[in-house]
Amino acid sequence: MTAAAPYDPSAYEPFAVTVDLAVLTVRAAALHVLLIRRGQEPYAGAWALPGGFLLPRESAEEAARRELAEETGLPEFLVDGVHLEQVRTYSDPDRDPRMRVVSVAFAALVPDLPEPVAGGDAAQARWVPLAEAEAAALAFDHDRILADAREQVRARLEYTCLATGFCPPEFTLGELQAVYETVWDTGLDRPNFRRKVLATPGFVQAVPGGARLTGGRGKPAALYRAGAATALHPPLLRPESPQ
Repeated sequence: MTAAAPYDPSAYEPFAVTVDLAVLTVRAAALHVLLIRRGQEPYAGAWALPGGFLLPRESAEEAARRELAEETGLPEFLVDGVHLEQVRTYSDPDRDPRMRVVSVAFAALVPDLPEPVAGGDAAQARWVPLAEAEAAALAFDHDRILADAREQVRARLEYTCLATGFCPPEFTLGELQAVYETVWDTGLDRPNFRRKVLATPGFVQAVPGGARLTGGRGKPAALYRAGAATALHPPLLRPESPQ
C-alpha cells in the first residue's frame, strides 16, 4: 500500500475569513440596521455592516462579538447577550478587492439602544432606517447580506421566539405586536395576536405585579418577559400579502 503524500499547505492559495453583522432593531416604529462608515480602504468613507477579520485562535461567533464591540462601542455585557443568527457564508471570488476573502454573516437582534460610538477602524457608527440602508450603496456585497438577513429574520419570527430579542427585558404585548408588525410590514389583529401569544407555552412569562401606562385613559398594560421556549408550536404565520 502506497503511503499518502504529505499535506503541502503551499499548494493551495491562501485566503482570509471575515465576519459581517446585520444588527437589527426596532426604533421609532421602523426597522433599523447598525451601519459603520469605513475609515480605511477599500471603500473608505462608504457605509458598511460592522465586521472584520477572524483572529487565528477565535471562532466566527467570537470574532463577530469582538468586532461588534470594537466598531460600535457597545458595552461588553450587551454584546455578550446579543442573540446571533448565522445567515450564510459568502464566498464569491471577487467580493473583496484586497484578496480572496470568505465571510460568515450573522444577523443580530437587539432592543432599541442609544446611538453607538464608533471605534476600531470605523469612522462613524449609527442606526439607519432599513429602507434608507437598502437604498444606499453599501461596501463590498453588504447589500446582499443585509437583504438575506432581513428575509431570514422575517421568516424566523414565524417559527421561533426571536421577536422578544427586539424588546426590552420587560415589555407589553402591544410592544411585542409592534415588533411583528414592523418586521413584517403589516398590521395584525390585536385580540388574535394576544390569544396566540398567551396560548403558546413558554413564549412569554408574566411579570408579577408589573404594569406600564401606554398612553390614553386605559388601565396600565401588563408586563411580560421572554419565556424559556425557543420554538413556536403552532407557528405564528405572516398574513398573506394581498394580491
